[in-house]
Amino acid sequence: MDLNSASTVVLQVLTQATSQDTAVLKPAEEQLKQWETQPGFYSVLLNIFTNHNLDVNVRWLAVLYFKNGIDRYWRRVAPHALSEEEKITLRAGLITNFNEPVNQIATQISVLIAKVARVDCPRQWPELIPTLVESVKVQDDLQQHRALLTFYHVTKTLSSKRLAADRKLFYDLTSSIYSFACSLWNHHTDTFLQQICAGNEAAAANSLERTLLSLKVLRKLTVHGFVEPHWNAEAMGFLHALFERLKQFLECSRSIRAENICKDRLEKTIILFTKVLLDFLDQHPFSFTALIQRSLEFSVSYVFTEAGEGIVFEQFIVQCMNLIKMIVKNYAYKPSKNIEDSSPETLEAHKIKTAFFTYSTLMEICRRLVTHYFLLTKEELTMWEEDPESFTVEETGGDSWKYSLRPCTEVLFIDIFHEYNQILTPVLLEMVHSLQGSTNIEDTNAILIKDAVYNAVGLAAYELFDSVDFDQWFKNQLLAELQVSHDRYKPIRRRVIWLIGQWISVKFKSDLRPVLYEAIRNLLQDRDLVFCIHLRSVLFFLNGCSPVDDFEFRTDQFLPYLESMFTLLFQLLQEVTQCDTKMHVLHVLSCVIERVNMQIRPYVGCLVQYLPLLWKQSEEHNMLRCAILTTLIHLVQGLGADSKNLYPFLLPVIQLSTDVSQPPHVYLLEDGLELWLVTLENSPCLTPELLRIFQNMSALLELSSENLKNCFKIINAYIFLSSSEFLQMYATDLCQSFCELLKDITTEGQVQVLKVVENVLKVNPVLGPQMFQPLLPSVFRGIIDGERYPVVMSTYLGIMGRVLLQNARFFSLLLSQMAYELGQELDQILGNMIEMWVDRMDNITQPERRKLSALALLSLLPSLNGVIQDKFCGIINISVEGLHDVMTEDSETGTYKDCMLMSHFEEPKATEDEEPPTEQDKRKKMLALKDPVHTVSLQQFIYEKLKAQQELVGEQGFQALMETVDTEIVAQLQEFLQGF
Repeated sequence: MDLNSASTVVLQVLTQATSQDTAVLKPAEEQLKQWETQPGFYSVLLNIFTNHNLDVNVRWLAVLYFKNGIDRYWRRVAPHALSEEEKITLRAGLITNFNEPVNQIATQISVLIAKVARVDCPRQWPELIPTLVESVKVQDDLQQHRALLTFYHVTKTLSSKRLAADRKLFYDLTSSIYSFACSLWNHHTDTFLQQICAGNEAAAANSLERTLLSLKVLRKLTVHGFVEPHWNAEAMGFLHALFERLKQFLECSRSIRAENICKDRLEKTIILFTKVLLDFLDQHPFSFTALIQRSLEFSVSYVFTEAGEGIVFEQFIVQCMNLIKMIVKNYAYKPSKNIEDSSPETLEAHKIKTAFFTYSTLMEICRRLVTHYFLLTKEELTMWEEDPESFTVEETGGDSWKYSLRPCTEVLFIDIFHEYNQILTPVLLEMVHSLQGSTNIEDTNAILIKDAVYNAVGLAAYELFDSVDFDQWFKNQLLAELQVSHDRYKPIRRRVIWLIGQWISVKFKSDLRPVLYEAIRNLLQDRDLVFCIHLRSVLFFLNGCSPVDDFEFRTDQFLPYLESMFTLLFQLLQEVTQCDTKMHVLHVLSCVIERVNMQIRPYVGCLVQYLPLLWKQSEEHNMLRCAILTTLIHLVQGLGADSKNLYPFLLPVIQLSTDVSQPPHVYLLEDGLELWLVTLENSPCLTPELLRIFQNMSALLELSSENLKNCFKIINAYIFLSSSEFLQMYATDLCQSFCELLKDITTEGQVQVLKVVENVLKVNPVLGPQMFQPLLPSVFRGIIDGERYPVVMSTYLGIMGRVLLQNARFFSLLLSQMAYELGQELDQILGNMIEMWVDRMDNITQPERRKLSALALLSLLPSLNGVIQDKFCGIINISVEGLHDVMTEDSETGTYKDCMLMSHFEEPKATEDEEPPTEQDKRKKMLALKDPVHTVSLQQFIYEKLKAQQELVGEQGFQALMETVDTEIVAQLQEFLQGF
């Protein structure tokens, strides 16, 4: 692309690409895309975006195309890579002038220079850093700022490279420019402080911007530019100097008016100071040891004493607390239980920490956290009144602890209390004891203090396990406080119910739950959303959804409150408006439904009617829809066969959630599959709509994702529900999908596929083998080849056992097919199969399959076939093994009986601890009544087959066959067949 002739054309197309008219815009974008790989195109773009006389939008677009081109074509190995000659020209052009007047374009140019530097600096671009260093020294304000901006982006990009060779290059770079970077930062910092003192706001603003950029450069160099920074005096000197500079900037912040143009930038710079310390501590904890004392003194002074009053601002407090927290929790500073195993650096750091955190310091920090930072503010109390739901959502963790003050103070309290619980437990207990009894409702401050102390006791619940008799405290104090109905006492009632929620998972006697249920019901009736939303956590634990292993839910205790609680929670679900809150309330409702199961049926009508509306309203909120799916899962399980009444709503929900062509499936698929499965398990019959949903399955099987296991369960559920209708419609597609899956699937997945085939044969032994005929040759081949995975071999034998026992005609056809395909005699194939079956019988661990194998091989008798007679010994061996598996001795009569036999259907009775049987459980039980494994006595079958063989070959021939069997096996067989 010739620069002179092309510049005008490219400029014209770029101008068109900035148009709002799509008829003009689209062709221009296509043309630019075609030019991306043309030699000289990026040189033209460079000329355009460095020409300050052109339209800003055109120049902006030129920069973006240039930057994207670096990502795609700058590396040598990239397709259509730029030539080395053009790259040399471009590198030189990029750093010729740092005089871009438009801030946004200047930033983009700095970023693209950094992208080139990531690939080429320093080997192909050694002049970049020296040029930047010289450019930041010039007196021209604009050029100095742009060069410094580029210097920062280049340093940031190079510091992010992680390969060892790249790290070494960055260490060398840091070594060569660190002194200059320090002096540059000091210069701009001193200039800013002088200008701010002189009241020159405009000049101070410019200097502050340069101070900020030079500090950003130093942050990257200091944190990432040294292997062991503590050996570099200049780096450690810079870090120590940060504390004095921080004090100076904080004093400036106090004196600057809030509306001053420097105020926000100054606070941003102060935060950057703390980020340098936090990053350095994170990357170099042992090098930070020399800074521990000063960091703690500085942070504690400004955050927990009067020194910070009128100076500190919220984000600075958060950063200081994070610094204290990281020092307290740092594993590098914690000695091993065996002190001798600890490094000297760890012991030194621990010594400094221990010396600093004296009893008086810890007590002051604890008291200040609780009585100052934990207090509800006027703004929070106002929000409670005006928007209680937002207040609760924000208070319960809407923001990350790293960036928001309240979560940050609570996390710091938890960490310090955990680390120094022996010292702080008496301090906190003393605060609790001082607040015993009711609080004067006219004393707002006393109410807020009690709220804060109770908050601390809840946060430290696990640490206080042995120090607080919570059951007594609940009965003697907290329960009474829940019953104080005055409006001003709301903070205490809310905090008490939250506190109980914290302690229930730690220590709370089961016998006290009915009393608490009563209190919860009363609070729910108050209709204060803040109470109600906190009550969900209490109910969550009370209903047994606790991580504590020994937590036991007692249905009998909860049933008297079920109707009122469920109704009130449902009303709460309707009243709240935020998705997060609705999700939490739905979670509790789901938990209640899951725990009481069928006993929820009389009360769910209102919820069933409301969920379709909520589903429609939550179209843009997939996480809320996930919560609805979870609720529906428990509802279907609770309603059992009656869940069929939900199908007009339920089935379209399943259809949408499991359709991979619909975007929401990314969020809904896992829960949607679970809902699909429980719907089938509890369905009394197969409806056309339920059958139609299976059209989604083919695409799901192609995904081969972690959801495959549930997909196979769903397929099995359809087979048990109505195999004839289901297989008639989907068997061909399903068999094709399975054949594709088996080409590339794990052993576990292979077994899941085979189990589906086995279930088909079990349910429909006549048509099943024909429907899945394409799969059976590989099963047969796997048996005679001696499949090496026992679990796969076991399933192969289970499938072939079904075919042989229940469809002998099809087995004969399959045997003939295999003999033809393998080019072997039919009898040879049969003999090989029986021999491998006998040899690998130990691979089968399930008693049902072991009995099935015995029945299947016995079904080959009586026979005059020489191969079968040759394998007679093996068949008898397997049969006797099967007898050992299934026969139990009657202690009264001394006779044996087959323990797997079922004679009639009995409705399974579930105990209180067990889930009631689903419709699918009943279907499986009915199927078992037709299954030879459960209807044919193995003892009787062996006797009849041996008798028939004896009649066929005669006494002498039969005796010859029996002589091939080990005498011990014969003796065991005779014992089992006594009485026949």
